[in-house]
Amino acid sequence: MTLARKMLGAAAGAGVVAVAGTAVEVRRRRRVIARRGAGDVTPLGSLHSPPQTVVADDGVPLHVEVDEHTPDKAGGRRRTTPAGPALTLVFCHGYALNLDCWHFQRAGYRGLVRAVYYDQRSHGRSGRSTVGHATIDQLGHDLKQILDEVVPEGPVVLVGHSMGGMTIIALAELHPELFGDRVVGVGLVSTTAGGLDPSRILLPMLPLSLGSGLTHRVVKVLGRGHRTIDGLRRLGKDFAMVATDLFAFGDAVPAAYVEYVDKMLSDTPFEVVAEFFPSFGSLDKFHAVEVLSRVPTAIICGTGDRLTSIGHSRKLHASIDGSTLLECEKAGHMVIMERHDRVTAELDQLLAAAAAALESR
Repeated sequence: MTLARKMLGAAAGAGVVAVAGTAVEVRRRRRVIARRGAGDVTPLGSLHSPPQTVVADDGVPLHVEVDEHTPDKAGGRRRTTPAGPALTLVFCHGYALNLDCWHFQRAGYRGLVRAVYYDQRSHGRSGRSTVGHATIDQLGHDLKQILDEVVPEGPVVLVGHSMGGMTIIALAELHPELFGDRVVGVGLVSTTAGGLDPSRILLPMLPLSLGSGLTHRVVKVLGRGHRTIDGLRRLGKDFAMVATDLFAFGDAVPAAYVEYVDKMLSDTPFEVVAEFFPSFGSLDKFHAVEVLSRVPTAIICGTGDRLTSIGHSRKLHASIDGSTLLECEKAGHMVIMERHDRVTAELDQLLAAAAAALESR
């Protein structure tokens, strides 16, 4: 036998051992591959589960939906880990959006893994925030409440987009003990832990080329007349659509994507936009991200993101030991839709890394 054939045989043998040792993971990933593209053939906004309500610590009702794991036709069982019950994915959405923004990820994972989606306070179907509680820190408290009630046991992977990523970082600051214990993986998409020019994140909703300080004053004044602003946004829907296309996306995307995101933005009352707005300027939590080094952490951002630019993700990557960084060329802030196939593939890798870390405990 030639040396080349021996080497090939050895490599093949090693591959068989590797596959055999992770047979459950291979089956899971095979089902994930088979579901790719499901979001493109499923009407946007059509994926829902029976609603649940979690009451936040200040009494605000939070709308929650859970997609349970469904055994496949071959009788596959829900994967368990040395930590106990199977892993659960929890998705946290961004500013002025709602849980429907995860359409493509939801279509890809539906039935394959237990997944939790919820509307942040004052967003979507959740109740309005109490006075003074429309803050990033409060969102961290809300996420803890959801974990306590909806995922009371077992390992969790948290995925946050934009303000949702900030929510996860707030949780890390408030409860660092969860990371490496209950929380076994984190995905941070188009987000930051601080240093954000808040005027930028306002652009899809109210395009303003003002300095940051002046923007704060303008938003405060407009917030008082929020009903008038909401009316103007509806009347100027063509202008709003163009702004959404320009600031939420990088490349040309299907019109349906733009309309879908624009509806989420327009359905968020400007009063809510104004209430949360001050939190972004004061956000300063890079000191808290170190605890994410305890778990597999995937950072994802589009290089064409005009709202939380790629520099924020690169800084997060440099601040979190062992993290990965996926830069989606030319994609914008809504990379979870614009490059949904790449985002979901990266989340597949995150799930695999989290599962491997659990098995090595």
